Amino acid sequence: MYRMAILSMLTTDQSLDVSKCVMMALVHDLAEAQVGDITPHENFTKEEKHRLEQEAMNNFVHTMLHNSPAAQRIEALWHEYEAGETPEAKFVKDLDRFEMASQALEYERNHGVSTLQPFFDSSIPRLRHPEVQAWGKDLIEERESLLQGSQANASTSGQT
Repeated sequence: MYRMAILSMLTTDQSLDVSKCVMMALVHDLAEAQVGDITPHENFTKEEKHRLEQEAMNNFVHTMLHNSPAAQRIEALWHEYEAGETPEAKFVKDLDRFEMASQALEYERNHGVSTLQPFFDSSIPRLRHPEVQAWGKDLIEERESLLQGSQANASTSGQT
């Protein structure tokens, strides 16, 4: 849940407001914590996904935090992320895509799941920030190595 915030702290891009990126990543996770992490392959329209997340944020900001100054700050960060226009919002969106692919690789590695190609196809090619693109390239290389190792093991075990 906090992986995007940690990844924000790892950037070397000095043009970004890292503190804002960390806060934005955490705020983004608040909506997902209530709604769930809706993937592109769950047949939700963008409008429906946005509506569900908006309801979650409204509940959090207005019902739970009573529209306090902290709640307003949280809501502003969420709207900035959703608008995707600032460098920080674009960076955090890339982190969201990268994190989805990272999680897919973990499932493949730890649970033997082999049908997760759509998660990589819908995330890694859409990365725009140079540093996150490099992380994505490293992730794909790690995955290819894992898949080659799995194929080699399957070939070896078939010979005995």
